[in-house]
Amino acid sequence: MRELAVHLTIANSSPQLSWNLFDDLAALFHYEFMVHAFEAGTIVAVVAGAIGYFVVLRSSAFAAHALSHIGFAGATGAVVLGLNPVFGLLAFTLTSGVTIGALGSRLRGRDVTIGIVLAWTLGLGVLFISLYRGYATEAYALLFGEILGISSGDVVVSLVAGLVTVGGLVAVYRPMLFASVDEELASAKGVPVTALSIAFMAILAVAVTEAVQVVGVLLIFALIVTPAAIAVRFTSRPLAAILTGVGLALVFTWLGLAIAYYSPHPVSFFITSLAFATYVAVRVAESARHRWPRRSVTEGAALG
Repeated sequence: MRELAVHLTIANSSPQLSWNLFDDLAALFHYEFMVHAFEAGTIVAVVAGAIGYFVVLRSSAFAAHALSHIGFAGATGAVVLGLNPVFGLLAFTLTSGVTIGALGSRLRGRDVTIGIVLAWTLGLGVLFISLYRGYATEAYALLFGEILGISSGDVVVSLVAGLVTVGGLVAVYRPMLFASVDEELASAKGVPVTALSIAFMAILAVAVTEAVQVVGVLLIFALIVTPAAIAVRFTSRPLAAILTGVGLALVFTWLGLAIAYYSPHPVSFFITSLAFATYVAVRVAESARHRWPRRSVTEGAALG
């Protein structure tokens, strides 16, 4: 209902772009829901960009995607019980994340198993929705995100969860980096790789729960995976890659919110489109850069 009221507000106000950039920027923060959206979006982008580096480094992109889908079943189950869907989402993602982390290398490469569990939990979510007798708009909104419907209380919850997530990452940064680069060597050196795997998946579960509010269950790659996947193509230094991923996630989120304010289309579409277009542009530029020297050398040899 809150999101519907927000869309009605935007439709009634009919915001239009002008030739004055400062007026357009000021208009973005005229309404309280846009301020909350930028606050929550900033928190989520920082968290998603930071943990995304380890998701890419550990080849856990599919696990991250699976966590979001598994969380959807928890959200719908919470709706049936009359609870806040975010609590159900967090409970399911956290439980599943810890389980996947405990299995560690035994689960690596078993995409088929994860895919089957993922499909089953989505079916479970559909069952929970069918059992609910009211309007499960909150659970449905989690599929595609509802950042424009975020309240000040949600922003505070996101901030606390974000601090816990970033704090957890900082605490395990060095051993996590070592275990992610070479797990066997790290284990031989006495690094507790299984405990780190569990900790990482628990942190990822909290990050996924946060990001779902912005881009939804189905579009989680846009903020957790894509910025990090772009960043590692620019630099091999871990800290620089993390900061680049955070910067890209912030740009995608802020631009997506700004464009959506002046458009009738959903925010998540613009965030995912910006991320996808940037990734494609980087790959095309990278390919062209690799071909150009070879072509120059070939032409030089032919002329010489």
